[in-house]
Amino acid sequence: MASISILVGYLAGSVPFAFLLARRAGIDVRRVGSRNVGAANVLRSTGVGRALLVTVLDVAKGAAAVLVAYVSTGGSGVAALTGAAAVVGHIYPVWLRFHGGKGVAVAAGVFAMLTPIATVIATTLFLVTVATTRYVSLGSVAATLALPPAAWLTGAPVAVVASAAGTSALIL
Repeated sequence: MASISILVGYLAGSVPFAFLLARRAGIDVRRVGSRNVGAANVLRSTGVGRALLVTVLDVAKGAAAVLVAYVSTGGSGVAALTGAAAVVGHIYPVWLRFHGGKGVAVAAGVFAMLTPIATVIATTLFLVTVATTRYVSLGSVAATLALPPAAWLTGAPVAVVASAAGTSALIL
């Protein structure tokens, strides 16, 4: 059951909402701006509305993958692996020849389910950094670096801390 959960996590993560929603506007985000299949490039190429929707959907697919794993297996270890698989799926989606987004929003959804307090800390750091510097990428790096120690300090299970560390390394 664990391997099915992890596969479902990967497939959920690999749904390229940024690509699909930008394409509805007639834009291939792989060919404009940063050429990244993520919300920041959708913001630059199509506007705030679609970018917000992409962000919400990416966070939701990460959270949903973890929730499905919890319901089907009941363990935080499998849920952590399933969440990590969702991030991997977003970064390396089978549907787009393994070239996707950075995985930050998906990771936010995953870890909001696995370690909510640590995610609030990382999200706050993201928002403060972006508000101060006006660089989303710098805010993403700061939040990504902060998540594993915040998870550990807030008492998350070892599997969740390890998943946070591995996911952060992949995103960076």
